[in-house]
Amino acid sequence: MGAITPLGNSVDEFWRGCTEGRSGIGWITVGDPKDYPVKIDGEVKGFCPTDFMDGSEAASQSRFSQFAVAAASMAIEDARLDVAAERPERIGVIVGTGAGGYAEVEAATRAVIAGHAGSISQDAVAQAMPHMATANIARAFGLKGYANTVCTACAAGTQAIGSALDIIRSGRADIVLAGGTEAGLCEIALAGFVAMRALSTRADDPTRASRPFDARRDGFVSSEGAAMFVLEELEHALARGARIFAELAGYGATSDAFHIVAPRPDGSSAQAAMSLALADAGVAPAEVDYINAHGTSTVFNDVVETAAIKAVFGEDAYRIPVSSTKSQVGHALGAAGAIESVACVKAIQTGILPPTINHEEPDPQCDLDYVPNESRLVGDVRVVLKNSFGFGGQNACLVFRKL
Repeated sequence: MGAITPLGNSVDEFWRGCTEGRSGIGWITVGDPKDYPVKIDGEVKGFCPTDFMDGSEAASQSRFSQFAVAAASMAIEDARLDVAAERPERIGVIVGTGAGGYAEVEAATRAVIAGHAGSISQDAVAQAMPHMATANIARAFGLKGYANTVCTACAAGTQAIGSALDIIRSGRADIVLAGGTEAGLCEIALAGFVAMRALSTRADDPTRASRPFDARRDGFVSSEGAAMFVLEELEHALARGARIFAELAGYGATSDAFHIVAPRPDGSSAQAAMSLALADAGVAPAEVDYINAHGTSTVFNDVVETAAIKAVFGEDAYRIPVSSTKSQVGHALGAAGAIESVACVKAIQTGILPPTINHEEPDPQCDLDYVPNESRLVGDVRVVLKNSFGFGGQNACLVFRKL
């Protein structure tokens, strides 16, 4: 695994921040929030793209692509994968993103409007394209197998990982680099989310703004980052002596077919995605030890997700711990599910459940065990469900299992 997050630019830094209950949310520094009511976001700090590529390559790529290449590089190293020893046509790449080079599009547009079109980089069009993270990972490591980009908003990273599972199962690849990336912190995104009234306007303490399932939640916090996984067919992994952290056992995806941004109120499509993932893994609801929620900190999502979990798990819903990593890193849109999947795998590895921080005032409609405020050592974590529910009603769920 590899990760670039507001809590740190490695899996270890990210997980340490999770287990310590820290927040990566702060005041906006990537631009001037002007008179917008939102002053906070979750920015990646201290990232240097030339740690992972040369200067000319870094200059040609959007920030979202740089994140993805960096996370992929870390994942390949973590997997001890010698790409040169593999058949490159049997290694695929699938990356999820919500927007691609959003910030770079904004900068180029400003230049054109100001009459400085000649200052735009020759790479401007390529930088804007959502698929370029996938393309740049393939170029960086010489990966010639199946390649695709998933653009299903907040579900994109999760769906990319699930799609990789399908590709490996189908026999079209032995290994797939899969995950999600996002770097859309810019004024056009801020203005759009403000108009949507989706963001937290809390202004007293940025670290307390993202508060999933809490009665005083008032919206999500935009963030950025990336996470990538080396997913590998079991026998292939065993043959090369790979370290195996967990099994990706199941995947389910559905569509609400309901509203442009709001979730279906009865949660039926989210419920169906969870049930499909469990069935795909051959896991009964009672076997699940932990649920990593979508948990955006918006009024509607948290209530609907809670109801959907109850519908799937019945009385077991009150036994199974549920937490939202977005309480600590904000909502990284297309990267969110991938970053949160790192937390799922680390929970299996360590037996520690990451908390939902800022859970201070219970909401009567959100009455499950949300692992409030402090991480929890539970020992054996064998089965984890990961939920992601995106704008437009795009739902994707994964099941991770200890081998």
